[in-house]
Amino acid sequence: MRKADLVASISEKTGVPKVDVLVTLEMLFKEVKGSLSEGENVYIRGFGSFVIKKRAKKIGRHIKKNVAIEIPEHFIPAFKPAKIFVEQVKENVNELPNEESTN
Repeated sequence: MRKADLVASISEKTGVPKVDVLVTLEMLFKEVKGSLSEGENVYIRGFGSFVIKKRAKKIGRHIKKNVAIEIPEHFIPAFKPAKIFVEQVKENVNELPNEESTN
């Protein structure tokens, strides 16, 4: 499902115009990104958490030059689904759709 499909589905189910749904969805994304970039996690009960994960410093390799490089510690955004969300997906999804048929 793409963002446009999500907007259309929400609009159809709620009766709210697509433009308003799109603006609301965009603001949700903007607020989540803004909170994470400021170091604040976002918790949505029953859905999951958008959190910041710390990646430790490590040694990597520049493949073309065959030289070891140091990758400094850094932070990345991550999503951790709520237990109820995970259980619902496990119960309802028997088998993943074939990826090649959707593209």
